[in-house]
Amino acid sequence: MRLYLIAVLCSFAFSLLLCMMLRPLLARMGGQHILCYVKEHAQKEGTPTMGGIAFVPAAAAAALLCARGADKPFYVALAVGVGYLAVGFLDDVLKKRRGQNLGLKPYQKILFQAGVAVIASVYCCTDGLTVLRIPYTRYAFDIGWWMLPLGIFVFVATVNGVNLTDGLDGLAGGTCAAFFLALAPLIAAQGGGAPLSLMCVCLTGALLGFLLLNTNRAALFMGDTGSLSLGGFAASAALFSGNALVIPVLGLMFVLSSISVILQVIYYKKTGKRIFRMAPLHHHFQQKGYSEAKIAYAYALTTALLGATLFMPFA
Repeated sequence: MRLYLIAVLCSFAFSLLLCMMLRPLLARMGGQHILCYVKEHAQKEGTPTMGGIAFVPAAAAAALLCARGADKPFYVALAVGVGYLAVGFLDDVLKKRRGQNLGLKPYQKILFQAGVAVIASVYCCTDGLTVLRIPYTRYAFDIGWWMLPLGIFVFVATVNGVNLTDGLDGLAGGTCAAFFLALAPLIAAQGGGAPLSLMCVCLTGALLGFLLLNTNRAALFMGDTGSLSLGGFAASAALFSGNALVIPVLGLMFVLSSISVILQVIYYKKTGKRIFRMAPLHHHFQQKGYSEAKIAYAYALTTALLGATLFMPFA
């Protein structure tokens, strides 16, 4: 417990310091270009972005500093998170150069994401990380090389789910902080993966530091640099600890963000009408009159409560 407390405090301090130091530089590089269809966000035009290059290294540094007996899954998870950070960084840089909210083309982004997902999933299979734990039970079973297609799907789905949720001040950051805060003790309670648990704690601390600048009204956005990396860390920590099936539960808000977009597109193409006022789902709530802060709090609280329910088998 003492080590975890040190880890969360270190990651929080590192993250806050880096965010404050890098924000002026990111502002000089050019701020976020806001899409015109979200009228409520017009005032956010020019807000510095790419905050992920501050809080992700902060979390990684704290994890490396505090980790005792770090194992291969720990280092691979860090590499995967950095890999997705690189994809997001490239996307954000292209957006800045073009002066519009379009960086990598969709197929390019998916190819890069899938490439990292394949490497991570092959690692799972070759290193024996092929166990699936059933949420709300103590039952687990080995799926062998079926982990390859499942892992690829989980990585791509989780990364894009987090990315789609990054649409309001503090939304993705707060939801991810609650996600990692619940996943860390869950991994520890299952009797293994202590370094992965510590990594989740460090990500929580780093996100809390970032949120001091990201809650409404945000002074710094995480950008795809942050959201893609967070999705990669979430998928890595879950898969490598045997908790792939926990993601649809603990990451329900990410799932709803993705599903709302898919349903909206399909229904609109078939009928010319919309299911939601706007997708992803958080924009629907915003159009209904809820403030960004209330939506962000609701997403984080829902994630935290869902996380608490996962401990029922250990009660």
